[in-house]
Amino acid sequence: MTDRLTRSAPAPKPGIVHFGPGAFFRAFNAVYTHEAVAEKGGDWGIVAVSLRSPGPRDQLAPQGCAFTAVELGPDGRRYAQIGAIAEALVAPEDPEAVLAAMTDPAIRIVSLTITEKGYCHNPATGRLSTDNADIAHDLATPDAPRSAPGFIVEALARRRAAGHAPFTVLSCDNLPSNGRLARGIVIDFARARDADLADWIAAEVTFPATMVDRITPATTEDDVAALEEAQGYRDEAMVVHEPFRQWVIEDDFVDGRPAWDAVGAQMVEDVEAHELMKLRCLNGTHSTLAYLGYLAGFETIAETTANPDFAALCAKLWAEEIVPTLPQPEGEDLSAYTAALLERYQNPGIRHRTWQIAMDGSQKLPQRILGTVTDQLDRGNVPHGLCLAVAAWIRYVGGTDEGGQPIDVRDPLADDLRAAATSDDPVGAVLAIDAVFSERLAKDESFRAAVSDAHDRLTGDGAARTVAAFIA
Repeated sequence: MTDRLTRSAPAPKPGIVHFGPGAFFRAFNAVYTHEAVAEKGGDWGIVAVSLRSPGPRDQLAPQGCAFTAVELGPDGRRYAQIGAIAEALVAPEDPEAVLAAMTDPAIRIVSLTITEKGYCHNPATGRLSTDNADIAHDLATPDAPRSAPGFIVEALARRRAAGHAPFTVLSCDNLPSNGRLARGIVIDFARARDADLADWIAAEVTFPATMVDRITPATTEDDVAALEEAQGYRDEAMVVHEPFRQWVIEDDFVDGRPAWDAVGAQMVEDVEAHELMKLRCLNGTHSTLAYLGYLAGFETIAETTANPDFAALCAKLWAEEIVPTLPQPEGEDLSAYTAALLERYQNPGIRHRTWQIAMDGSQKLPQRILGTVTDQLDRGNVPHGLCLAVAAWIRYVGGTDEGGQPIDVRDPLADDLRAAATSDDPVGAVLAIDAVFSERLAKDESFRAAVSDAHDRLTGDGAARTVAAFIA
């Protein structure tokens, strides 16, 4: 039987506690930190904490918390052993061990990849949900928390009582203004416990915002077997990822940080412009390709953009409709950024399914596409390419593809959308859904006309011919 991967060097001394040690963290934060310490040194080992599942601990611990990051490039796979994780804990099994780690003055950063749900907030207001079961528990039982806000506030309270400096709270979740969100949630929770503690956190703790980007497909048993065949060891904690990565961080830390900037991270004063760049350039065209590509019969984004017409569609959208609406992000070349996006899309090593990206369009379109549409209309321009994307979404949620086969539409509004998209006036009925479209857009005659025209073309000519005509 093949030997399991084991750590070859001593574990690093911890300087970071991280909540959420899933695949993205391992393929992103841990890789950056491993490389930064190798390049510039420092005691920045990571104590990886699971809030729920023992799975990551069970994968990592037998290997001394070492694991392999496998890059899926267009020309094959590259392997790197990552040693940044010093220890893996499971919070429900021993919350006191987690608090002890966080209270240690050597810990200077607490970072998070816990998904939107982990912030225990109301997405509509951005405020803490005090009726959340875990939050209610943590307010009643602060010394045995279950939630990330509960652990952070209890650890900060203990550090304050002991006279220790606080740590920086670093949200690395793919959420807009994630630093501001984390700050608001933590201070809301602290204020529900102790107003003086909340004031101390507000004055002393920093919450830098970040923008993170790296595609990290789910690891399969085939991936584990391929690594074992190629490298001669078995690694249950391995992750796979694309070559590209981008980490933009507001450089506002209480007590230092790893030299992430020495290995490619961008340290800036404000990440907001970078967030908008990613949302509109990447997410906006990803959704566009998902709907048009699915209708044209393509299974993946790589297959879709291997078609020259769809690649040209992306280039046209970026140059003419999306980039002109963006403020210039600090240190960013937008032409180079969009060129790199197309290379990423065309990487056959990454199987990003059009159907998967097409999920939950009613939740995604307002941020990814409709904000750009509104900005262009406000300037007196009709963005016909993005109107084509909206029309393709309306065709898609109708639930029948161009061959007459049913589409498995996954969306919280799926039933309402299907009824509207299959009505006598599909465009008008869908635009009237105010959970998706603002009154400003719903009443804009030029927008409605452009979407209607594109919908007619898609219905009559199909997605492939409509895209070809648009970019001609």
